[in-house]
Amino acid sequence: MFKFLKQVSDYALGTWAAAKYIGQGFSVTFDHMRRRPITVQYPYEKLIPSERFRGRIHFEFDKCIACEVCVRVCPINLPVVDWEYNKEAKKKELKHYSIDFGVCIFCGNCVEYCPTNCLSMTEEYELATYDRHELNYDNVALGRLPTKVTQDPMVTPLRELAYLPKGIMEPHDLPKNSPRAGSFPEDLVEK
Repeated sequence: MFKFLKQVSDYALGTWAAAKYIGQGFSVTFDHMRRRPITVQYPYEKLIPSERFRGRIHFEFDKCIACEVCVRVCPINLPVVDWEYNKEAKKKELKHYSIDFGVCIFCGNCVEYCPTNCLSMTEEYELATYDRHELNYDNVALGRLPTKVTQDPMVTPLRELAYLPKGIMEPHDLPKNSPRAGSFPEDLVEK
């Protein structure tokens, strides 16, 4: 008799624990259902990269003096600089420059140490391709300026969480006078 009562009480306790866990799961689910989504709807909404974002490298062919400093400071000797010595002008002439972004670690050393500032980091981060050989950018592809997120008419630029006031994780519908941790996205736009 006691064994039967113990089994019934254990079953009741297990049922109560299961109901409690299901109730806790529903409370979490209902709590998340009340919140607004913070997911970025990617092709139509994009986050504005931060001020010092290291995206695709922009290269200006006319400024380059083929000194190869970028190759020496690169941790993986990535930029390929092809030049020819001009005996009449007694200086190097750049023939070809390329960077393979499938291998690049976006450290920014080449940009930082370039003596003529012919290299710069852009905010372009959409480098996905179906063929890895398409990530090898030559001087023509490196010379293209990317479309800024804030200037693309087809995209709604969103603020990053870094621009929100401390402790607030909701990026939508903030009061105008709320203090910011960083600059407004409009201030980052070049005018």
